[in-house]
Amino acid sequence: NRSDLSPSSFILASIPGLEAAHFWMAILLCSMYILAVTGNCAVLFIVKTEPSLHAPMYFFLCMLAAIDLALSTSTVPRVLAFYWFNTREISFGACLVQMFLIHTLSAIESTVLLAMAVDRYVAICHPLRHAAILTNAVTAKIGLVAMARGVLFFLPLPLLLLPLPFCSSRVLSHSFCLHQDVMNLACANTTPSVVYGLTAILLVMGLDAILICLSYVLILKAVLRLASWKERLKVFSTCVAHICVVLAFYVPLIGLSMVHRFGKDLAPLVHIIMGNVYILVPAVLNPIIYGVRTKQIQRRILNLI
Repeated sequence: NRSDLSPSSFILASIPGLEAAHFWMAILLCSMYILAVTGNCAVLFIVKTEPSLHAPMYFFLCMLAAIDLALSTSTVPRVLAFYWFNTREISFGACLVQMFLIHTLSAIESTVLLAMAVDRYVAICHPLRHAAILTNAVTAKIGLVAMARGVLFFLPLPLLLLPLPFCSSRVLSHSFCLHQDVMNLACANTTPSVVYGLTAILLVMGLDAILICLSYVLILKAVLRLASWKERLKVFSTCVAHICVVLAFYVPLIGLSMVHRFGKDLAPLVHIIMGNVYILVPAVLNPIIYGVRTKQIQRRILNLI
């Protein structure tokens, strides 16, 4: 009887009644994963080989691409193994590592999105000082701070779960491991874990979202001071790609949080779809958005083709 000990493994969620469709669901996920890997690798290659893109905004875009590659690779291959080979069990240690990577990489991505918003604010509101403020050295330091911030804030999450006893149920509600999902299976007081998890999310993703909104309020005020509507549209159009990327990240994040908080009675299909959207959709959309909005990237992609 191991009901009072840490389990040796967890069981990944399947969709009742749709087991026969797992193969085709895996085909869809695999196609999205290949698209995400191809698109983000193309962004990294193009920015590296195109001297005109050696600027802070595109270095941040490279960080975003690397994060998306790491986030999708830490989850999707394991999900595909589940759907194709029915390997539903994931070891307790592997689950905690996957959980740590998902939350930490999400926190790093949130910080990078905030840095990109600040870059747009400086470029529009203080264009003459942009090159002096956001140098390559400053950009590299921001990347290191983003990484350290994510690790320091989210490393305690798996450590808080390690000593907890778990009940006999080991079935997760997603095809991968998330903190709240694993925590709900514990049969002990999880208040410290709940409080810390909520605090970490508010101090990282919540604070970043507020500061991004504040940056765009200041940008909008600066844009509205311009003389003509043509100038206003031209200047603000430089922010469209970043706004779309922010929405692609935060909308699935908020949706998944709402499902965990209020959707306990929802069908398992909803939980699994929201989880996969959160992991894959930003990774697929980000290179497409910047590929459409950036002429240099468009030209390089056409040349490669």
